Amino acid sequence: MGWFGKLTFGTLGLFFGGPIGAIAGAALGHHLIDKRENFLAGPIPKPSQPDYAETAQAAYFISLFSILGKLSKIDGVVTRQEIAVTERFINSLNMPDSEKQFAKKVFREAKNSKYSIEDFAVQLCQTTKRQPALLLSFLDLLFQIAAADGTLHPAEETALKKIKDIFQISDHQFDNMKAVYFKELDRYFKTLNCTPQSSNEEIKSNYKKLVKDFHPDRIISKGLPEEFTDFATKRFREIQEAYDKIKQERNF
Repeated sequence: MGWFGKLTFGTLGLFFGGPIGAIAGAALGHHLIDKRENFLAGPIPKPSQPDYAETAQAAYFISLFSILGKLSKIDGVVTRQEIAVTERFINSLNMPDSEKQFAKKVFREAKNSKYSIEDFAVQLCQTTKRQPALLLSFLDLLFQIAAADGTLHPAEETALKKIKDIFQISDHQFDNMKAVYFKELDRYFKTLNCTPQSSNEEIKSNYKKLVKDFHPDRIISKGLPEEFTDFATKRFREIQEAYDKIKQERNF
């Protein structure tokens, strides 16, 4: 049946308590108990007790979208861009539509809940028996999603550091993980004379100007020394690469 089916049937006893259980219950809604065929096609199988893998998978899933919900308003405002980033991530997952819809409901329920990011992180640790590889992959995924809008808000970084401490992940591991997703992006923004806070329109405008200024044909037509032509060609490639990377990250 899988963890989602067992959660729907109420046989994941773990979720009757704690913040994960509260959010899961709110996201499912009481009416689903009577309409569980909306989630499971075909004959209803006899429920069985969940094993460790299923409870860990469910905890990972619900904690992830709960924490994303809390992160989306950590700076006090939930922007359309932040919601769009999460929805794009959910829609990219290889899972049934019913589970995608459940993820979106978890995101919305957790966003306005009384629970903190730390609450979800602590229960995830307890449920998964603090497996280092699993917790590292969880934090890495949070970084990946946070990087999708091209910037790491200071409040987001503070929250991720709190999760790092709860997970007992070293500062070195945290910094290396952060560098994978943000140092390169910072360099690309600087190449286009922009910042992560720059609008898409500003990025496009700067790109067009730089491409015009450093296009090899334009440089050659000015009769500049060969050494400068080589520099301009290299700079032109860097401008193209930076724009392509930022365009990919921002999906414009």
